[in-house]
Amino acid sequence: MRIQSGQLVSLGYGKYVRSDEVIAVDPITEDRGPGRRTHVWVRGVPEPLVGSRSDGAIVDDLVTPAEEAARMRQLRSALSAVATALEGVSPVLQRVIREESQVDIAELVGESRRALG
Repeated sequence: MRIQSGQLVSLGYGKYVRSDEVIAVDPITEDRGPGRRTHVWVRGVPEPLVGSRSDGAIVDDLVTPAEEAARMRQLRSALSAVATALEGVSPVLQRVIREESQVDIAELVGESRRALG
C-alpha cells in the first residue's frame, strides 16, 4: 500500500487535505456524533482534523490512484441508482420475477446496500 502523492482527499463537509501530508488516520470511538467519525493528523497541524467520513474511506482515497477512485465513485453511484430503482419494484412483481427467473430482488438490493456500506 502506497500513498498517492499530491491528491486532495476529502474528509467530508468540504474539508480536504493533500494525501502526502496525512500522518495518521484514527476512527473516533468516544464522543462520536454527526460529522465526527475520524481523526486525521496532518503534517504541520498540531491538533487532528475531524473528518465526517469513515477511516476506511479516507484511507482508500489516500492509497487509490485518482483515476481509479473516480471510477469507483462512478460505480458506487450506478450501484446505488440500480438498488434504489429495484426498491421501487412492487412486491407482487418481485414475487413473479422470483418465481419465473429465480432472481430475488430483495436479496439483490440487500447485497447492493451492504456493498455500498
